[in-house]
Amino acid sequence: MDKRLEELRKEYKNIPIPENLDDVVQQALGKHTKRKNPVRRYKGIAGLIAAAAIFAFSVNVSPTFAKSLSDIPVVGSIVKVITFTEFNITEKDYDAKIKVPNVSNLEDKQLESSLNKKYLAENKALFNDFTKEMEKLKKAGGGHLAVDSSYEVKTDDERILSIARYVLTTQASSATTIKYDTIDKKEHVLLTLPILFRSNDYINIISKNIKDQMTEQMKKDPNKIYWISGVPGNEDLSPDELFNKISANQNFYINKEHKLVISFDEYEVAPGYMGAVEFVIPTKVIAKDLVGDDYIR
Repeated sequence: MDKRLEELRKEYKNIPIPENLDDVVQQALGKHTKRKNPVRRYKGIAGLIAAAAIFAFSVNVSPTFAKSLSDIPVVGSIVKVITFTEFNITEKDYDAKIKVPNVSNLEDKQLESSLNKKYLAENKALFNDFTKEMEKLKKAGGGHLAVDSSYEVKTDDERILSIARYVLTTQASSATTIKYDTIDKKEHVLLTLPILFRSNDYINIISKNIKDQMTEQMKKDPNKIYWISGVPGNEDLSPDELFNKISANQNFYINKEHKLVISFDEYEVAPGYMGAVEFVIPTKVIAKDLVGDDYIR
């Protein structure tokens, strides 16, 4: 282990420091300028921020460095999801920034590999679609096209790992879609809504609660609009455009408080200016229909 640590230390020291590191540190420090004793405080803060910035840069730039961290006790347990690779295009009127997440340290290596292959395939397809559309626009005389894809770890505790993958596409207008994966790290299972409930009754129970939340939000804030029946202005919408109930495999994740969160893409249940929306479902509403309290409490 000592020899391996020495190798990692050498590799770490040889990683180039990003040119904008000073800017990152100064920007972070700027948030604390009103505090007392700035000199004493900033010396410690600057060191921590610089170390964190270099660590994050090292993990994303050096796959070898990132992989080798999992071999070190304590440090290995910190690294759960990192950027495996990026697909980028920056041209006038065309911009693609696609980050591919990579899950590490799952005990079930088959599940880990399956997730990572899926993430890579999805983002390759997204990048290929972007380049095809870009070439079509260029041949047609030009246009504007952008795609921004990234991810966020919503929950990571002893039992649950929930990952959100975002895609923002901008052309004549913009649209955001979000996909979630929620993993039971103990049982090595990719969770779905049907797995969580005893029967399909959850579809109507959750749907009613969401509509109740929508109605309550619109009462409190006139700027919020949801496409549900009985709301002034929605009379012209067709039944297909109105939200009636969630699908059996509706987009969802389990948050840090182990509450069920139902998510909708932009334009799915509300006008575009509302963006992607989500609803935390009170556990008391669904408790008797859950298969247990291992996941949702």
